[in-house]
Amino acid sequence: MSYKILVPEGITARGAEILRAEGWQVDIHQKAAPPEELAKMVPPYHALLIRSGSKVTAEVIEAAANMKVIGRPGVGVDNVDIAAATRRGIIVMNSPQGKHGLDG
Repeated sequence: MSYKILVPEGITARGAEILRAEGWQVDIHQKAAPPEELAKMVPPYHALLIRSGSKVTAEVIEAAANMKVIGRPGVGVDNVDIAAATRRGIIVMNSPQGKHGLDG
């Protein structure tokens, strides 16, 4: 199965290369979208790779029909509604040292 990953706030070429080398489809946008717009984008995706500008609200999580994981390469996940993700069985994680794959 090929997983679809949405990266709404950009990623380095190397970061995208690493993900695509696994056979995953990676769709990259360069600017954070407001939650209402993000909710319209997420339904087909299995993973969401966010930075601090993305607000993953309960509305976004409810729209994410196929979502398995929300990852934050960086510190903290205070911009994610953890309770809503938990109810849907979506894993939320961060990687404090992982931010370097997103930075230019």
